[in-house]
Amino acid sequence: MVDTLITGFMHGNAYAIVALGMSLIFGVSNVANFAHAAVFGMGMMIAWWLGSVLGLGIVPTIILVALITGLIGLLLNTLVISPLQNRPSVAALLATIGVGMILDNTSQMIFGTETRSFPELLPSHNIEFLGVRIGTSDIVMLLLTVAIMAGMAAFLKYGKMGQAIRATAQDTQAAKQVGIPVKRIQNISFVIASALAGVAGIFVGMFNSNVSPTSGSSVGMTAFIAATIGGLGSMPGAVVGGLTLGIVEALGVYSFGDGAHDLITFGALIVILLVRPNGLFGKKQVLHEPMTGSFSGGAKPYRIPKWLGPILIVAALVAPFLASDYFSSVGIQIMIYAMAAMGLTMVSGSAGQVALGQAGPIALGAYTSAILVGQLHASFLVGVLCGGLVAAIFSSIITFPVWKLSGHYIAIATIGVGSITVALIRVFEPITKGSLGITGIPFPQLFGFTLFTPQLQYVLVLAFLLIELLIITKIRKSHLGKTIESIGNDPVASESIGIRTSAYKALAFAIAAFFAGIAGALMAHQYTYIDPSMFPFATSSLVLTIAVLGGLSSPVGTILGAIVLVGAPELLRFMSGGRIIVYGVLLILIIIFRPQGLFAKKE
Repeated sequence: MVDTLITGFMHGNAYAIVALGMSLIFGVSNVANFAHAAVFGMGMMIAWWLGSVLGLGIVPTIILVALITGLIGLLLNTLVISPLQNRPSVAALLATIGVGMILDNTSQMIFGTETRSFPELLPSHNIEFLGVRIGTSDIVMLLLTVAIMAGMAAFLKYGKMGQAIRATAQDTQAAKQVGIPVKRIQNISFVIASALAGVAGIFVGMFNSNVSPTSGSSVGMTAFIAATIGGLGSMPGAVVGGLTLGIVEALGVYSFGDGAHDLITFGALIVILLVRPNGLFGKKQVLHEPMTGSFSGGAKPYRIPKWLGPILIVAALVAPFLASDYFSSVGIQIMIYAMAAMGLTMVSGSAGQVALGQAGPIALGAYTSAILVGQLHASFLVGVLCGGLVAAIFSSIITFPVWKLSGHYIAIATIGVGSITVALIRVFEPITKGSLGITGIPFPQLFGFTLFTPQLQYVLVLAFLLIELLIITKIRKSHLGKTIESIGNDPVASESIGIRTSAYKALAFAIAAFFAGIAGALMAHQYTYIDPSMFPFATSSLVLTIAVLGGLSSPVGTILGAIVLVGAPELLRFMSGGRIIVYGVLLILIIIFRPQGLFAKKE
C-alpha cells in the first residue's frame, strides 16, 4: 500500500506540473488547450533522443527540451490561437485539437512508433524509503515541482510580468486599457506553460522507463483532467488536482486492476464536476458557453435544388456497382462516419454545446448489436435499432447531470462520458469479452438474405444514411428543432421564457447518440469484429471535425465532411501517419478561414 501511495504521489507530481501550464494558459487566454498533452509527449520524445542518441546529461536535456517546447508554445499561440482571438472560444478549442493531431503524428513520423527504453539521466530505484525503493530522479522531480510552485507564486505576485499576467487573467479588456501588452503576455504564458509540459515529459519518461510517441498523449490527457478537477485557471487547484488524481488513480488501479484506469480517472472528473461545477479551486463565475451565438457566425446551409437531389441519390446508388469492392468499402466508412457526425448538428450546431465523447455511443451501438445478433440470435434490424436505443438511453442517463455545467466544462465532461463508456465495456468482460473483443459478428441479413458483398452492404448503409438525413432535417425545421436552436443562440433568454435548457440539451444529445449508436452497429456488422481499442478519443474528435468541416448547421454538409476526412485520406494512404497531419492542418484552416463549414454560407 505504501509503495502504491508513493507511486501515486510521484505520478501526481508530473500531472501537477503539466496541469500548471494548462491552467496558466486558460487563465490568461480562456483557451482549453487540448494540444498541451501533445507538447508534453513531444518533450518526452525529444528528451529520449537527446539522452539516448546524443548522450546528453540531465541539465542540457532540460534546457534544450524547455527551449524547444517553449518555441512550440510560442508558434502555437502566434500562428493558431491569436488569429482566433475575436472568435467564440470553441474555435480555439477545436484548433488546439488540430494542433494536437499534428504534433502527435509528427512525433511518430520523426521518432517511430515503437516503444523504447528511456535513458537513465538520473539514478532510479537507488534509495530505500519506508521499505519502498525510489530513485534520485523521483526526488528531483518532487523538488522541481515544489520549486516551480514557489517560483510561479513569487513570479505572479511580485514580478512585474507576473502581475501583468494576473491582470490579463482577471480582465483582458481592462488590462489592455491600462497599457498591458496582452498579446505579449499571452505569448509568454504559452512559452512558460509549454516549457513546463516538456520538462514534465522528461521526468515521466524517467519514471516510466519505457516511452513511445503515443504514451505521451495518454499522460497529458490525464494531466488535463487534473487541471479541470483543480479548477481551470487556478494554480493551486492544478497542483492539488494533479496530486489528488495521481493518488486516487494509483489506489484505484491497485484495487481494481489496470483495466479500470480510465474508469477511475474520468469517473473522478465527472463526480467532482457534479459536486463542484468549477473544479475544487475554481471561482464561481458566469461562464459563457463556448458555442453560444453560433461558432459558425449565423451560417445557413446551402440548399440542394429539388431536381439535383434525386440525381445525386441515384448516382450514389449506382456508383458501387460500377467500381471495385474497395470503393464500396470506403463508401461504407464515409457513410457510417457521416451518420455519427450528423447528429452533432443538433448538439453542437443547434444547442451550441461541444460534444467530444461520441466514441461512447458508437461503441455502445456496436456492442449491443454484436451481442444481440451474434450471441442471442436476434434479427439484424432488431440488433441495429436496439444498438441505437441503448446508446441513446445509456448516454442520456450518464450525461444528464453534465448539462447543468457551463463553459468548457461541458466539453471536457463529455470526454469523460465517452471514456467511461468504453472503460465499462472493457471491464464487463463476461459480456463484452473485455480487451479481446467480439469476433464472428454476422454480416447484415434481411428477410433471410445475407448481404455478403460490399456493394449490397453499401446500399444498406446508404438507406440508413438517407433515413437519418430525412429525420434530422425534419427535426431541425420542427418546433422542437427551433426550441433547441434558441437555446444555442441565447440560453439565458430561453430560460427566461421557461424553456428547460438542460432537458432540451440532453434530448439533443440523445438524438445524436441514437444515430451514433446505429452507425456503430452498422460498423460492427461490416468489420465482423470489434474491441475497445477501436473507440478511442481520436474517434470522437474525428466525428466532431467532420461536423465542423461540413458545417455545424448543415446535415448534408456532414456527408461532404466525411468524404473529405474519411474518403480522401484513403487516397493518401501511402502517407501513413502523414494523413493525420493533413486532418489537423485542414481542421485549423477551416476554423480560421471558413468557420461556417464547406456546405454553408454566412447569413
